[in-house]
Amino acid sequence: MQKFTATSCIGKGAAQTFQSLTEGRSGLTHCDFETVDINTHIGEVPGVDAAALPDDLRRFDCRNNRLAELALQQDDFYEAVQRTAARWGRRRVGVFMGTSTAGILQTELAYRERDPVSGALPVSFEYRSTHNSFSVADYLRQRCRLEGPAVAVSCACASSAKVFASARRMIEAGLIDAALVGGVDSLCLTTLYGFHSLQLSSPTPCRPFDVARDGISVGEAAAFALIERLPDGIDSNSVFLLGIGESSDAYHMSAPHPEGLGARRAMQAALVSAGLEPGAIDYINLHGTGTPSNDRSESRAVVSVFGPTIPCSSTKGATGHTLGAAGALEAVISALCVQHDFMPGGVHTNEIDPTLMAHYIRENRRAPVAHVLSNSFGFGGTNCSLIFGRAG
Repeated sequence: MQKFTATSCIGKGAAQTFQSLTEGRSGLTHCDFETVDINTHIGEVPGVDAAALPDDLRRFDCRNNRLAELALQQDDFYEAVQRTAARWGRRRVGVFMGTSTAGILQTELAYRERDPVSGALPVSFEYRSTHNSFSVADYLRQRCRLEGPAVAVSCACASSAKVFASARRMIEAGLIDAALVGGVDSLCLTTLYGFHSLQLSSPTPCRPFDVARDGISVGEAAAFALIERLPDGIDSNSVFLLGIGESSDAYHMSAPHPEGLGARRAMQAALVSAGLEPGAIDYINLHGTGTPSNDRSESRAVVSVFGPTIPCSSTKGATGHTLGAAGALEAVISALCVQHDFMPGGVHTNEIDPTLMAHYIRENRRAPVAHVLSNSFGFGGTNCSLIFGRAG
């Protein structure tokens, strides 16, 4: 990963994101999105509605693809994609995007304009290029003029972690030489009302691992990275995708395995993939949603693999839970931790639950960070752990 970027409620681009983390700043605010009437907090990205798509790609216009375009403009990322395509050839660069709800807001808006007699949706509505889960991968492939395979992964909150694994396998198989990977998920009524109906959303900014934690704060984000075969020259500031681990315990549709069985298997597989012992991990970016059951399950899984001493925290108190984009957003945050020898403290966590034995940190730390493990777990028991580390 020689180039990556992220846009969320704590910043547009890597520099703003890192500054917010170092300042312990949260982007969560009380929900005033669209027509939603729920007592909860959200992580909304400012300026999404003002982001304009190119005229020849207007058929893709929806909040999700506008958010993707906004992120593409940060950190000279679009230009980096073009350089990568020139180096390897456009047919040798794939696109792998994770999302959960894609452009579903566009469908929600279209339903308000149904014909009162027939119930038909407005003729201006284009499902294929907006709501469709493949829409964001298709948009980015055409926007960046890439000609390699394009894949969309939609498996809830592990979606944009699993795309790193999919892209790496394609590179190792010799099918491509490089990949644009990442995730995009934007706010919509479906997720806000859906998590509220499941009694999983908190009326306060979410508090991962806190003794009083009571739910998630839904956020939105777009995060991208370029991964490729080892180039001839390695930038000393590059971050490597060293290990991938995936599992599916299918314990319950919405609840994690109480002992963290699937999470433990994913972390163990990532260590094996990276050829590392548990003690080589310097920091763990937890899935850490702030729900009672998730944090309890993940803590048990972490302790069973790493013991109770490795520092860990969740950045969702700052960004909110960005659902299908969470894996990619936290991959970028993990890469920043490696580059800057930094461990972010858990924002909004005031009193750590004493029954959770993982070593959760509330304050930022500066210390050597050679290896970071990042966890992403989704509904249905879909789990993915990624390990990032330094060159050499």
